[in-house]
Amino acid sequence: MPKFKYTALDNKGKESSGTLDAENQTLALTMIREKGLFPTNVAEVGAPGGKSVFGSKTRAGGGMFGSKTRAGGGGAKGAPPAAGAGGLKKEIELPEWMQGGVKPKQLTALTRQLATLVNSGLPLVRGLRILQNQEKSGTLKRVLTGLADSIEQGSTFAEALAQHPKVFSKLFVSMVKAGEVGGILDQVLKRLAEFMEKAQRIKNKVVGAMVYPIVVLVMAFTIVAGLMIFVIPKFREIFDEILEGEMPLLTQFVLGVSNFLISYILYIIVAIVLMVVGIKMANRTVRGRIVFDWIKFKAPLFGNLVRKTAVGRFTRTLGTLMHAGVPVLQALNIVRDTSGNEMVAQAVTRIHDAVKEGENMAPSLAASGAIFPPLVVSMVEVGEETGELPEMLNRIAETYDDEVDNAVAGLTSAIEPLLIIFLAVVVGTIVIALFLPLISIIGDMGSQ
Repeated sequence: MPKFKYTALDNKGKESSGTLDAENQTLALTMIREKGLFPTNVAEVGAPGGKSVFGSKTRAGGGMFGSKTRAGGGGAKGAPPAAGAGGLKKEIELPEWMQGGVKPKQLTALTRQLATLVNSGLPLVRGLRILQNQEKSGTLKRVLTGLADSIEQGSTFAEALAQHPKVFSKLFVSMVKAGEVGGILDQVLKRLAEFMEKAQRIKNKVVGAMVYPIVVLVMAFTIVAGLMIFVIPKFREIFDEILEGEMPLLTQFVLGVSNFLISYILYIIVAIVLMVVGIKMANRTVRGRIVFDWIKFKAPLFGNLVRKTAVGRFTRTLGTLMHAGVPVLQALNIVRDTSGNEMVAQAVTRIHDAVKEGENMAPSLAASGAIFPPLVVSMVEVGEETGELPEMLNRIAETYDDEVDNAVAGLTSAIEPLLIIFLAVVVGTIVIALFLPLISIIGDMGSQ
């Protein structure tokens, strides 16, 4: 019986190696995974060139997970192909303007369609060609062409995806790599599509809840600024000509604000532009991002929503990666890079370091109490004790999805009356300030 030499990672990300007897490489992979290990390299002892897990290729015309050995190498991860070999890998470099511009909705639909095609037994390259032919978006069509060409020239699907970092995230590439290794690419693609759909749905709800008040406030300030700059000065001329005594204090205040805006409007615009540029520049630094993210967490009304969204995204991403077979340390690195929040990213870094030292995840989560509530810590602790951490993380994500829905509904119902009151106070103050002198003028005319 053939003997296979393997290298694998355990659930802590620790590397181990050994040998085993199996009829073929597929059975060897199954035996390694039954030990709870994540294989990274499996090669038959004595076979020329060997076979590597990460060297597995999807054939253009054969089975879904047909093996294709790199020319001249042992198939180790990242091993370059020999020059002049038939399996020569050609790097396809697309201009930057070709690599962007794919909307999340398009990518989600593409992923689900590809999962359906692969699940039906269609070879991967043929599935990509079918999607390429039906795609109308020029950018996505070029990306699909590049993916199919790369696979035909010897790349794995994950390696082909990695050539388009502006379209496919590290999370996407890592999950596809895990799916190729485990022979469950169709399931991983389906899980990816579900993950992106849920993430986009939550993002749309949060953005919708924040956009509404921002749009209303911007419109309100624009209208008020127009009144102050163009309308109120006309009333000032009337009051100066007709009114003999001093104007009411409220009127003087409104006229003073109007005069200030007219006199310093250019300075105000420059100050606003500089503030926006300063915020963007500060947001490029780690310290600046920490400050802004802290403000987001502490912001009235919105802070609780931002925190729940961040926790839901963390648990959903980590649970999806671990469920796909990605080692926990690699999964934590991906979660850190895709968190979108510097405070969460630093907390994940501390969790990563603790797990790397052999500790459990729950104590590190508890140490970041400002981000992760006790409920999350307790559920993660139970998941680690029972060995069902990925399932527990997905349950937490579902719970927080419901909480975000409730928070968005509550926020919307609370913001509407507050905005109405705010606008009523601002507009009412301007109207009253303009009418008080008119009442005095009408009273003087009546007495005369």
